[in-house]
Amino acid sequence: MKRKLLGGAAVATALLTITEPLAAQTSTADLERGGENLDLLNMIVLDNIFIFVCAVLVLFMQAGFAMVEAGFTEAKNAANIMMKNLMDVAAGMLLFGLIGWNIAYSGADFFGFADGALGIFGVNGLTDLNVADVDGYPLAVPVDFLFQAAFAATAATIVSGAVAGRTQFKGYLLYTMALTALIYPIVVNWQWGGGWLSQLGFVDFAGAGLVHMTGGFAALMGALFLGPRIGKFAADGKPRTINGHSIPLAMLGVFILFVGWFGFNPGSQLQADLAVPYIAVMTAFAAASGATGAMVTSWVVGGKPDVGMAGNGMLAGLVAICSGIGNFTSIGTLVTGAIAGIIVVLSINMVEKAKIDDPVGAFSVHGVCGFWGLLATGLFATANSPVGGGADAPLGLFSGGGVELLVDQAIGGVAIAVFVTVASGLLFGAIKGAGLLRVSEEEELAGLDLSEHGAPGYDLGFVDSAATRTEVLS
Repeated sequence: MKRKLLGGAAVATALLTITEPLAAQTSTADLERGGENLDLLNMIVLDNIFIFVCAVLVLFMQAGFAMVEAGFTEAKNAANIMMKNLMDVAAGMLLFGLIGWNIAYSGADFFGFADGALGIFGVNGLTDLNVADVDGYPLAVPVDFLFQAAFAATAATIVSGAVAGRTQFKGYLLYTMALTALIYPIVVNWQWGGGWLSQLGFVDFAGAGLVHMTGGFAALMGALFLGPRIGKFAADGKPRTINGHSIPLAMLGVFILFVGWFGFNPGSQLQADLAVPYIAVMTAFAAASGATGAMVTSWVVGGKPDVGMAGNGMLAGLVAICSGIGNFTSIGTLVTGAIAGIIVVLSINMVEKAKIDDPVGAFSVHGVCGFWGLLATGLFATANSPVGGGADAPLGLFSGGGVELLVDQAIGGVAIAVFVTVASGLLFGAIKGAGLLRVSEEEELAGLDLSEHGAPGYDLGFVDSAATRTEVLS
């Protein structure tokens, strides 16, 4: 049950002037609920401002992805990483607004087609501040769109790190446009848009499957179609380490993503209520247990506690908890995060043994641990959660619910994996067939900053630059 956080009379009075337009568009019956007009207006404004702040935090996660990807890869590709993440937001938001939004939320059938036709070309209601359902979904269209568009950009940018160091920028841009316009919106329609997964009983509170598995399996297909970076595997197939140029930069990115996740998960409550701080604490628990699980696993497997693995473990815990965080107690959260931390280390090693080059572990973090998060919901969902608990709560296997929810979660996860694998495989295959996917060997060795963008991410020619300026001045 979602219980709104009521503000005091002083706050309500202070907000009266900015809520007058909203009041004019909210039904009289809604305003008279409980006889507290100002309290209701206060709640509506609080909900919308809260989701706006969460949307900003999710958008800020793009900076975290950029730092992680740049830090884990070579310095000669840093500017290319920045450009890809920038355009994931820019092109992704435009295409999601133009096409994807209406596919995702058409409330229609399997492919998100409304009344037999694609409902595309723009977001209706951006100037409408009316809140149609104060209790169930108290968001005006502008803030709702901004929050959902930030999620679409997140799904797209997951792929960037997996294809780092060898991808043509124009080919990557085509991928981003297709994923945010079509692939991701179709998957979202299945659940958050009221489609078949929602009707099945599938649970995905904040997108372990819809967002992270979509990005993770698309990342896998991108890495497969591209092939490994030059020199990644020896002649006998043994993987070589290609060190990233800045572990501090990568860990800064992990911390930025950690902070951004406090918009991702609490924002998925879709209103400002007393469940929000609980969701935030569970988010922190998942991150902490994921990092700890990965640190211990890397220590046991590799003989030393690996910094990069611990950072990926934190992200793995955050990804895995996205599905069931509304239905977990702290025990389920801690176990889910810790197992995700273990899984991500083992998965990254297995992916390398399969001769797949994923420089940042995107598939393992988002694809594999996203699927684990779905299954964990089928195991640990409980009626005792203060967010999604109660008599009508879906129950996992360990809470006496049997295997029904676990089966629903597995069906949803497999459906997402199969659809995204096929769709993104066709997409990357078409881009490769058009000669737009991989750069030449010469360009890859020189670095994509120069070959794709004409300037390095780091200008380290201090002596040459100083000499050149001296000559010009003389």
